[in-house]
Parts: sequence; C-alpha cells; structure tokens
Amino acid sequence: MKKPNESAILIAGLLLFSLLSLIAKPAAAQIPSGGPNRGVGETVIVPKPKAPEPAPKKEKPPNPDETFQIRTEVNEANMSVVVQEKGGMFIPGLKKENFKLEEDGVVQTIKRVSAGEAPMTVVLVIEFSSKYYEFLYDTFNAAFGFVNSLKPEDWIAIMIYDLRTDILLDFTKNKAAAQGALQTLNQPGFSESNLFDAVSEAVERMHDIDGKKAIVLVSSGEDTFSRKRYDAVLKQVQASDTPIYAIGTGQAVRLYYEGRGAIDSPTSIGFLQADNQLRTFSRMSGGKAYLPRFEGEFPGIFGDISAALRNEYVLSYSPTNTAKDGKLRKIKVTLVDVDGKPLKIVNEKRKELKYEVRAREGYTAPREVD
Repeated sequence: MKKPNESAILIAGLLLFSLLSLIAKPAAAQIPSGGPNRGVGETVIVPKPKAPEPAPKKEKPPNPDETFQIRTEVNEANMSVVVQEKGGMFIPGLKKENFKLEEDGVVQTIKRVSAGEAPMTVVLVIEFSSKYYEFLYDTFNAAFGFVNSLKPEDWIAIMIYDLRTDILLDFTKNKAAAQGALQTLNQPGFSESNLFDAVSEAVERMHDIDGKKAIVLVSSGEDTFSRKRYDAVLKQVQASDTPIYAIGTGQAVRLYYEGRGAIDSPTSIGFLQADNQLRTFSRMSGGKAYLPRFEGEFPGIFGDISAALRNEYVLSYSPTNTAKDGKLRKIKVTLVDVDGKPLKIVNEKRKELKYEVRAREGYTAPREVD
C-alpha cells in the first residue's frame, strides 16, 4: 500500500482546523444606526466594523456669514443670543429694544438685531474610552441620534478621544459618511479620558469657522491626566465664539448602581465634579449641558440643540471700551421692556412663560500690534 504524502496530510489538517475555527467563532453583534439596545447592567456589545467605505471627499466648511465674529478691526462686536422658553421652544419676534447688553457692567448701545435660520457647522466630540464600558450605550445613542437629527445642508466633523484626540471624520455634509465613521468604532483602546485636551483641540479647530457653529460633546465629564490644565481650558472656552453643548453619559447606570450601594461616596463625588465640568464648559461658552437619565430624553435634546443653533438673535454693537489690551470682556445679556424692567413674555392664553437667555460670558479683546 502506498504511504500517504506527509506534507499533504499536514495541509489537510491545517485546512480542517481553520474551518472548525470559523464554524465555532460567534458572529459579532451589530449596533444599528440608533445605537445599541440593552438594559442597565448588561454587557455592552460594541459595533463590528463594516467594510471600509470610500473615503468621503474632503470638503471645507462654508464661510458665508460673518455675523458671528468679534470684528475688532472695525470696532464692532456681534454677539449670538439664544432665547428659549423652558420647554425648549425658540421665542421669536423680539426687537432691538428688548435686549439689554452689558460689557464689564457698562450698558452698550445695540445697533441692530438680526434673526434667522441657517445651516450649522458642528464638530461632534466623543469620549471613546474603556473606563466605563456601560456608558457606551449612551455614547452610541447620543452620537448616532445626533447625526440622524442633522439636515442635508449641515456640516459635521467627528473627533474621538481617550488617551489622545483623533479626527474620525473631517468636515462633510455627507451624513452617510458620518454614520459609517461611527460604525467603525469597535473596541476602545485605552481607559484614559483626557477631556480637557479634547475640548481644547475642538475649540481651536472651530476658531476660524464662521456662521452658526457648535461643539457637541458626548462625554462622562471625567478627565484622567490631560496635558492641559482645567483653568487654562476654561479661559480658552470663554474667549472662544463656539458654544459647547454637552451630553453627559452614564447617568442612568450611575443611578442604578448608586441605588444598590455599588458606587461608593468618593466615586459619586467624582461624578458630581464631572457633571459640573460639563455644565461649566457649556455655560461659559453660551451653550447648554444635558444629563439624560432616560433614553426617551435624547430626541428632545437633539431638537433643543438644533433649535438653539438654527434660531439665534445676533446683537451688533460697538464696544465702549476700545482698549486693545488682550483682556477678557465680561458680557451679560438680559431682556427688558420699554421701562427697563425684566421683560414678561406670555403665550396666546396670556399665561406668563418662563424663559432663559443664553449668550457667551465674554470675549478677549485684541492686543495692540507693535
């Protein structure tokens, strides 16, 4: 009887082993465009990367509207102001006489007030860290949901951060490309979450972009060991003209475990500090922070951000302080009636509405060029 060829046996064995491995290996679950679907405390299944799509054509964000710049060359400042009732609806119809603008406590003369709806340019900054795996559900829910809420004419870029900040997608109007970029997020590489560095880079990236713009920050609010100091980033945020809308992740998970004594007091204090950091970044930039505890809150958050960005008042004025000293000018905007008293706004049933006025807390004056 002829002896079998040993190399042939070896090859056949390897092929059989490979086949068995493929059969035994479970398929990775996919996360749909709306995010994963799980209950609190379950294991998070991150999305399996799809086959790479053709790279989107690199586009440059529009620059059609200069009404959102501090135009110090001509000694004119333009301040974006959002006026919303507590339910999130934009309040239209306000006139120049309804606004009172103070700079360092000095009332300024408002030259004109404009309002209108326009496309927006957004950089979506996502914390993609393995520090809190169970927070990833909120992360994907917020990221996918926000992209779905954009209009065809809106621009978006996506940044992710853990130990460092990476550009996942450059500015584009292609929402399918944005969804595809999010689908490539698979396994977080590091447990660090350098929030301050990410915020600093995002603010710098938005510096030269005009028009209706914002940073949408999806984050736990915690920082591990950023190179940037918190106080330095706060100054950068306050001097910027880009509002930050922060969506805090992990609120429901935290409540779940805190209610069962699984999160000790020091950690709870750390989370409260993280929430406060998100609120501070948002408040100082003229944006808003959201800390959703239920999945049903997300659609309302996306609608609120969209309404705030698309429907703004722009106040144009010439600052009385013309010194080019590089110092921070503090801004305060309120609504007043013809007598200078706080403005009362009522609905069609004559019921008084509670409202909020959001604007940047200040800007940095230019320095004299030698």
